[in-house]
Amino acid sequence: MPNQFDFIAIEGVIGAGKTTLAQLLAERNNARLVLEQFEENPFLPKFYEEKKRYAFQTQLAFLASRFKQQQNMTNRDLFDDFIISDYIFEKDRIFARLNLDEDEMGLYDNIYSIMTGISAKPDLVIYLQSTVERLMENIEKRGRAYEKHITPDYLQELSDSYNQFFYHYSKAPLIIVNAAEIDFLNNPSHLSYIEEQIFDQPIRGNTHIHIIPD
Repeated sequence: MPNQFDFIAIEGVIGAGKTTLAQLLAERNNARLVLEQFEENPFLPKFYEEKKRYAFQTQLAFLASRFKQQQNMTNRDLFDDFIISDYIFEKDRIFARLNLDEDEMGLYDNIYSIMTGISAKPDLVIYLQSTVERLMENIEKRGRAYEKHITPDYLQELSDSYNQFFYHYSKAPLIIVNAAEIDFLNNPSHLSYIEEQIFDQPIRGNTHIHIIPD
């Protein structure tokens, strides 16, 4: 399947299915898979229990981990055609703005501004847009213990921030997928349709993918 990109990033709110889609696309298209290492963040379980107390530590740990991964992305594997990741570096600041106070945000931005200038830049971003109901359903299905404290209100706030961010996003071509209705995991035709939009169509500006009639 022809490919016009070196680096594709998939984004979405917690539970949108970005890791699943990244894994499927990488496996089917001989891509190097780069997954966010959220489970290695020692502060994450504490953050979901006490957001205010552990927000800053959690955010800095994510920032450092994501930046280290971004640097490694520049080392291309000769046996892989391209890279697929389940996040973009800029997503870190979406969470920071939601969870940090003014003084913490000021310090965070000083560090972030240095890192973002030398982070890997995707050639295409796929945004999985979903509903809070579907996100909660997916989170409950995967059953991660530390995610049991996630509330619908927090997901709604996060979804609004993501929508606002991608409404103004212009650093790379953007495909928006309605992840609340499309089923790329269990419906092969839906996954194939997404691949067609990525690899078989010239990408210019924003492209919206809608559910495929059965």
